[in-house]
Amino acid sequence: MSKSSKYVSRLPDATGLVPYSAEENGIWAELYARQEKAIQGKACEEFLYGLEQIGMPKDRVPQLPEVSKVLKRETGWEVAYVPALIPFGEFFKLLANKQFPAATFVRTREELDYLQEPDIFHELFGHTPLLTNPHFADFTHRYGQLGLSASKEDRVFLARMYWFTAEFGLMQKPGEAMRIYGGGILSSIGETEYAYHSNVALRKRFDLVDVLRTPYRIDIMQPLYYVIDELADLSKLTQLDLMAQVQEARRLGLFEPLFPPKAGTHDHHAPKQQLAA
Repeated sequence: MSKSSKYVSRLPDATGLVPYSAEENGIWAELYARQEKAIQGKACEEFLYGLEQIGMPKDRVPQLPEVSKVLKRETGWEVAYVPALIPFGEFFKLLANKQFPAATFVRTREELDYLQEPDIFHELFGHTPLLTNPHFADFTHRYGQLGLSASKEDRVFLARMYWFTAEFGLMQKPGEAMRIYGGGILSSIGETEYAYHSNVALRKRFDLVDVLRTPYRIDIMQPLYYVIDELADLSKLTQLDLMAQVQEARRLGLFEPLFPPKAGTHDHHAPKQQLAA
């Protein structure tokens, strides 16, 4: 990938552990405390269940092996150490092998509320709880398999599917209140409030071809969220001919963006490696 990062992952020792500093543990504790409060009444039950099962420490940065131990038991997944940024091919390969990539750096206090690349809080707090859920785990696995074999052009479309589900997805079971399941929302205090309460953002029922045709940007609050009924809907997606849906989206073309263009770009299509959290 051409994008560079000021962050560098902390290299685990022979046992897979990282010696985090008091400052890094303090930042984790602050992020956890405020986000735990922010998601109350907003996060989906499956996320809260996964968070409880993993039992992440609230006062220090979790170690990857302790999170992997729970994921392996629940769904056969594990967390894999990666540098701050990885190539798309490596990202898909890891998911296809049921390994969720996690950079081991902690954001600085200057970027406590916002950064354009995923730190360990985003990865572990935002994503791993739902990897205890079979529907979400199967969907993520299938996504990795598809991305690994897809062309560069098709990966752009697949990235939109991931963005509007795993990263910024909402769900609302019939007769119940809306809930958040996207890790990009659940790990961001600003986006949690915005996604749930904003009168500006649009919320549309999930339609796969529409999702594949929807441009997005990583550096703004999302102007549009897609809403599924339940996580089982993600499993149903894996039973479709997803690449045929991609070809249909390519034939129809993209929707007009709901945001102003970013200088020098037309559509940000990177998967989660470059997420704004």
